Amino acid sequence: MFIGSPVIALLISCFAAFYLLGIKQGINKKMIKKLTDESLLPVGSIILIIGAGGGFKQILIESGVGTAIAQMAEHISLSPIVLAFMVAGLIRIATGSATVALTTAAGIVSPVIQHMSGVNLELLVIATGAGSLMFSHVNDAGFWLVKEYLGLTVKETFKTWTVLETLLSFIAFGFALLLNMFI
Repeated sequence: MFIGSPVIALLISCFAAFYLLGIKQGINKKMIKKLTDESLLPVGSIILIIGAGGGFKQILIESGVGTAIAQMAEHISLSPIVLAFMVAGLIRIATGSATVALTTAAGIVSPVIQHMSGVNLELLVIATGAGSLMFSHVNDAGFWLVKEYLGLTVKETFKTWTVLETLLSFIAFGFALLLNMFI
């Protein structure tokens, strides 16, 4: 079981790659270190965002936000699909991160749906993902990435990227609602 765990398996495969694709091919250790550093640098920010999203989700849950949202959803008879979309969308607008919005909304909505029957989990995932795409703006790293790589102004990025992501969000949400009527 130890060797089969994902972390250990990845570690073993990394060491095997260092040896087979590096040392065995005549690449010195200094160059392998340089290549490793360059390769891991972009991954670090992704891991940090995912970790921060998980932490933020837990803060919201522990502070009672999740419970408050669950109680609100029960009192107004809100569909779990609509709830997931709205929560993810609000978190996306507030934090600027689709990953944080997705993981946090999933953590908040999960306790709500445990007491409900007939919830289509696949459509719930689609709705949550759709909400996490909503309204990319200046607090989103992806907004600035698109702006810089395409040489756009902030106004042009709003007109293109923000509109595109918001349209994708609502279209996917619409399809989730439509499918929910038939499934």
